[in-house]
Amino acid sequence: MNAPVAPTEDLIYSVEDGIARITFNRPQARNALTFAMYEQMASICENINQDHSIKALIMTGAGDKAFASGTDISQFRAFKTAQDALDYEARIDRVLGTLEQCRVPVIAAIAGACTGGGAGIAACCDIRIGTEATRIGFPIARTLGNCLSMSNISRLVSLIGPARTKDLIFKARLVEAPEALALGLLNEVVPDVETLQRRATETAKLVAGHAPITLEVTKEAVRRIRRTLSREEGEDLILRAYMSEDFREGMDAFLNKRAPNFKGK
Repeated sequence: MNAPVAPTEDLIYSVEDGIARITFNRPQARNALTFAMYEQMASICENINQDHSIKALIMTGAGDKAFASGTDISQFRAFKTAQDALDYEARIDRVLGTLEQCRVPVIAAIAGACTGGGAGIAACCDIRIGTEATRIGFPIARTLGNCLSMSNISRLVSLIGPARTKDLIFKARLVEAPEALALGLLNEVVPDVETLQRRATETAKLVAGHAPITLEVTKEAVRRIRRTLSREEGEDLILRAYMSEDFREGMDAFLNKRAPNFKGK
């Protein structure tokens, strides 16, 4: 049964012929995610796990400028205590863990920028398709001065290795499509957004026609093989970043469109 599409919402969900689609629908904000969008995404994945008529999931962003640019920075203004930081990272670990454990193949159709939390979402997907204009990265070392969640660091190390993970984060650079393909951040690159959406649908239909239990078991086996650093193991690291003066400075600089002045405090 097809789910209704609500184009005025920040996150659009639809199902057609067994192919589900999530669209981050805040192009005016480069599809930055609100906390409500994260929760809705997790809820959809939980529903898909119960609805065996759905065979694949496509994730994409509205417009051609961004897949998703991460968490809406304005929501960090409410952070006052250490528990706020721990609760945020616990939410990210839970939501992205739910996405990663979605039983069906998840295909990310990535147009434009895919940064921060958006790149974390893409790393949870099984197949990532980009365009020639796609750029992927975690530029937090030059913007906010915070850190990735422990599970996101684990995923990134598993995906591209420890040396490349540090290179990507230390240099705070966005990887262009050809390098992203070579690194394994992308599985395929197509010329433009129109081709991207068509190719994502073709790929979804292809995997939807294969033995679902084979795909599900393979997906879960790969997930279990990877060593995931728990939030508790990295709690001191989370607090070191989110309780720092640098994070406050980075957030203020970002929201006020100025260069941050990091001091290592």
